[in-house]
Amino acid sequence: MLKKDLDLYNTVYKEIAEIIGLESTIKIYLRFKGQQITFPVRLYNPRIIQQNVIKEFDGTNIAELAKKYDYSERTIRRMISESIQMIDDA
Repeated sequence: MLKKDLDLYNTVYKEIAEIIGLESTIKIYLRFKGQQITFPVRLYNPRIIQQNVIKEFDGTNIAELAKKYDYSERTIRRMISESIQMIDDA
């Protein structure tokens, strides 16, 4: 039974309901109640991003890739370096 008065709900559920609606919030509650959930800072899977970076890297576009994937240039260089190392080790 959905109670429409959001003030009845704990703060986190109230906030979620304000974003995605009460019905979806109840589904999340029923699925995950009792569990502690943390959300990674990054929305996308870093392994997949690394694969994309390697595919798109042309030797000169580190800055573009960093901007596109919201990573630092240093991280993009590390991704490329790790991929090269894995190829060398194979």
